[in-house]
Amino acid sequence: MRRITAIVLAMLLMLSLGSVAFADGVASGVEDGVLTIAMECAYAPYNWTQNDDSNGAVPIANVPGSYANGYDVMIGKKICEANGWQLEVIQSDWDSLVPGVQTGTFDAVIAGQSMTAERAEQVDFAGPYFYATIVCLTKAGSPYANAKGLADLAGGSCTAQIATIWYDTCLPQIKGANIMTAAETAPAMLMALETGMADFVCTVAAYPDMVILDFSGTDGDFQFTEQERAENVNIGISMMKGNTVLHEAIDSVLSTMTVEDFNELMAHAIEIQPLSED
Repeated sequence: MRRITAIVLAMLLMLSLGSVAFADGVASGVEDGVLTIAMECAYAPYNWTQNDDSNGAVPIANVPGSYANGYDVMIGKKICEANGWQLEVIQSDWDSLVPGVQTGTFDAVIAGQSMTAERAEQVDFAGPYFYATIVCLTKAGSPYANAKGLADLAGGSCTAQIATIWYDTCLPQIKGANIMTAAETAPAMLMALETGMADFVCTVAAYPDMVILDFSGTDGDFQFTEQERAENVNIGISMMKGNTVLHEAIDSVLSTMTVEDFNELMAHAIEIQPLSED
């Protein structure tokens, strides 16, 4: 009888653990105590690649000898520390991020993703974990460095990262602009600016070596509905649809952080990002 009782108790314990690991038939992904997240590892200050573990960088699991760092890594570490998980970072191209969480290739994406309605149809979002501002970047000494609004950017050549609101919606609002082919990655976008192929680019990231053209709150700013603006300045963490266990665990950490906490962490990321080095 004692043996039967022990077996029954063991089964009940397994069922209890299963209820924590699964919700609506969706595995949380952290049953093994490891949160596997994906990012481009090439979108500073959100995320970047470096060759050592300085400043708290973590190994990139699928790129031996390389390390990831940036705001996204810092947020991932906070989430893992609060939940007692280990953090694993996977490098993935931008276009592969959403399919990756849909198929369970990784547990979540922390990669500077805007919480758009279109993405929300494909994945669930926790957060926001940052409130961004859509800006244009140009180089010091550029004819556009003193622009006060979109009208002052007329005639300039410009680009932005592919499959983003910056390219699809923002750049077309600049009358008279020469809109170039979309950049496949953030580094490619910045290279176009650095080499002079583009006069300015549109993004939400901050780069200290660039002149930031922020028209927020002026008549010369990009125009959106309030819903569109909220969707595209709220940056979230995506995961498989129905993964409520992981969703709640992540939100339980983010909900304890203030806008000031986010901004302070981002300021640190900007300070140590590779582009800020001499």
